[in-house]
Amino acid sequence: MRVAIFDSGVGGLTVLEDAIRRVPGADFLYFADTDNVPYGTKSKEEVRRLTVEAAKFIADLGTDVLVIACNTATSAAATELRHRFSFPVVAMEPAVKPAVTRRISAEGRLSLNADKRVLVAATPLTLREEKFQRLVASLDTEGIVDPLPLPELVDFAERLEFSDSPVLSYLRKVTAGQDLGLYSTVVLGCTHFLFFRPQFRSLFPPDTEIIDGNEGTVNQLVRTMDGLKGVNRERDLSPFPGRVLYFESMRPVTDPPALERFRRLRERYALVREGSSLS
Repeated sequence: MRVAIFDSGVGGLTVLEDAIRRVPGADFLYFADTDNVPYGTKSKEEVRRLTVEAAKFIADLGTDVLVIACNTATSAAATELRHRFSFPVVAMEPAVKPAVTRRISAEGRLSLNADKRVLVAATPLTLREEKFQRLVASLDTEGIVDPLPLPELVDFAERLEFSDSPVLSYLRKVTAGQDLGLYSTVVLGCTHFLFFRPQFRSLFPPDTEIIDGNEGTVNQLVRTMDGLKGVNRERDLSPFPGRVLYFESMRPVTDPPALERFRRLRERYALVREGSSLS
């Protein structure tokens, strides 16, 4: 089966890496809209248009399921894509639900961190969109969720600038005046931000939990693919099973330097996810 993963840039490589581990042998198509990144500082209408255009391109290539590995694109266009296309669309959203519900034990009692708050770091468009506002309103009955827009982290990731000094300097600047000890959980609500988990870990107290939406998204992808196995049993869209085909905007990526860039980013994320030391 073929899985298409779409993102504004390189952030969705984190979803690709997690998906490959969960569904080995699938054929993946990765589409990074590098001509138009970042999405998070654009208008909703522009992001909607760009996302629909990318999905049309992906549909022409052929796919069994599309993953929108971008919280911003999900907010702007997921509903429209589900109406336009016949293949399933798996979309992301910031992991606000697990962050809020973990404060309540299985027995319905408040946890030890019940007095702590939840910080949701995402792009400006994700945080101001109605989809996010509705999500928070439905879950955050105690008013403990604080949004934090971090648009420049997307630029850092696209430039492959991961050294501590500039990233931590930026994070300290945007959180200046905030008591970071108030937070039991930090939600990374943009896939680009996952590359910077070590910097978030060093910025917040050791007992602060840092979570993201990748696990929930890949779990939904696996459920979707399980449901499609019978439907698509006779159809083979995978000329190179287990391989990844990359596209930057509407162009196939074949030159070694560009492919090496994607490889390095996937390798970095794998190390970050495993908690290995980074050079």
